[in-house]
Amino acid sequence: MQESKVLKKLKRFGRYPQGVGLSALHGSLLQSLTRAYQLAVGKSLISVVLVLVLFSTSCTQKKRPIQGDTEFQRELNTFYKDASTSPLKKKDLKHFEGLDFFKFDSAYKVTAQFKRTPDEQPFEMKTTTDRKPIYIKYGEATFNLKGETFTLNVYENLDYKAKDDYKPFLFLPFLDETNGLESYGGGRYINTAMPNGNNLVIDFNEAYNPYCAYNDKYSCPIVPRVNYLKTRVEAGVKTFGKH
Repeated sequence: MQESKVLKKLKRFGRYPQGVGLSALHGSLLQSLTRAYQLAVGKSLISVVLVLVLFSTSCTQKKRPIQGDTEFQRELNTFYKDASTSPLKKKDLKHFEGLDFFKFDSAYKVTAQFKRTPDEQPFEMKTTTDRKPIYIKYGEATFNLKGETFTLNVYENLDYKAKDDYKPFLFLPFLDETNGLESYGGGRYINTAMPNGNNLVIDFNEAYNPYCAYNDKYSCPIVPRVNYLKTRVEAGVKTFGKH
């Protein structure tokens, strides 16, 4: 690491503080120079201190705590705040404070009865672009939500399954009656763990928006109409900005 000019000056002045070994005339001259040097160093140190204070204040202002009432919300906000991972446009990322969520509600975490559908054939999932990733219907999840019974199809992404870093999970896209109002008009997604026997835990508090809700440069799976829930799912991520 290169030394600062101020640090170099301090080291250089420190080696000859009083002109040791020089004549009286030279000593007097050197003392005058030393006083000038000390004055210059003092001014430099004051400048450095001011810069450090301003820098520290700036960093404190920029490093705001990650928002979120749950671990999921904080992790999602961290992901979206990081320029290296965020799908946000630069203009949105510049002023990003955190995503807007429905208030956490444990009633939206349900244990569904899971029915495996082993005879399904792979198909091309429609997206917002010409891209057609390969999915397969993995099964059906039936659950009770606020006194009503619903069934959703659950899918597995076969393109992702073929990758070396694949970790088993299921894809649950859904539509509900908050779409276009409090939530994104194109519906939302949930990633779920593989079912434990005949049970599948679905947490709608962890419903998130497609990247297309934030940036139209992405290609996002279109939620199949069969996964429309005729109810308001007031959980998970809300709509973003003017989208």
